[in-house]
Amino acid sequence: MRFIFKTDYRQDLRLARHEGHVFWYSALMVALLAGPGWLDEYGLAQLTYVLIYGVVGLGLMLLAGYTGLFSLGHAAFLGVGAYTQAVLTQAGVPFVVALAGAVALSAAVGVVVGLPALRVKGIYLGMATLAFGIILEEVFARWESVTGGSAGLNVGQPQILGWTVSSGAPFYYLCLIITVLSTLAILNLLRSPTGRAFVAIRDSEISAQSMGIHLAYYKTLSFAVSAGLAGLGGALYAHNLRFLSPDQFNIIQSIDLLLMVVIGGLGSIHGVFFGAIFLITMPQLISSAKDFLPMAIADAPGLKAAVYGAVLMAFVLFEPLGIYGRWLKIRTFFSLFPFYRKGLFKRQKSFQKSERLK
Repeated sequence: MRFIFKTDYRQDLRLARHEGHVFWYSALMVALLAGPGWLDEYGLAQLTYVLIYGVVGLGLMLLAGYTGLFSLGHAAFLGVGAYTQAVLTQAGVPFVVALAGAVALSAAVGVVVGLPALRVKGIYLGMATLAFGIILEEVFARWESVTGGSAGLNVGQPQILGWTVSSGAPFYYLCLIITVLSTLAILNLLRSPTGRAFVAIRDSEISAQSMGIHLAYYKTLSFAVSAGLAGLGGALYAHNLRFLSPDQFNIIQSIDLLLMVVIGGLGSIHGVFFGAIFLITMPQLISSAKDFLPMAIADAPGLKAAVYGAVLMAFVLFEPLGIYGRWLKIRTFFSLFPFYRKGLFKRQKSFQKSERLK
């Protein structure tokens, strides 16, 4: 077990808590920078998808994991960013300006969607965001003059200062830079008074309001930042796929995004990337397992949904902290061995509101 004794206020300002973090994150960055050298074309494409979904997951984690506001229509923000990027780049707008436009428009739409969060919460907020996602999917399909409708919309390669960022290693490095910058921005946001206000709202709205936190402002801000990051990921998603259609941003995509942050570890930045790895690798694992399954099961159309549902139920029942929570337990076990106690991570009993009055 590592104990950190702080002797300077500047230690609280550092993102890395100790030298071990500096070493391991530096090693991870070196491995990612060398990715095109040790990965084949398919592996590099999958890692690029992990980075893109990581950016989107950062926004959803900020909303659900740190503010306590769940969204079942987050794929709509992904679609707004993707279509905005595609339309602006086709109009000759520079890549960086189009990227900023995609983020800004997605954030503006997030503000509009965040307005119901001021009056509803829980399952009712989920229903409101779900309805918004369905409406926006229909907009993508019906607004053929802009989105191409069901026929789809082609997206070109990004161009920066006259240099075309081709698919493969160049686009991977572009996604890596944006992902690192987005992660650092979220980490610093969470350490700021704004981030602490988000966490206070998640823990108790009444307590947060009693401390002078403006609930309407911070809830709307959380939706805006979350939608902006989803739009940023959507812009990269558009350039990576090179083709957009409305069915790519349906309710299934929204559920996959929510599944990503829940299984990765709700309330953890690490959980975002663990969840993104799960979301990308699980379909490949299911396809590989089909060779060992009976034909009646392997050819069943709902196999993927059934596996996802079973995995989600298993995590909710046996590991509610997600993949990152399981990693913390394993790390603590080896740190405290042989003095590890079985009940060290036993969850405390949670009481309902009605039980608090007894």
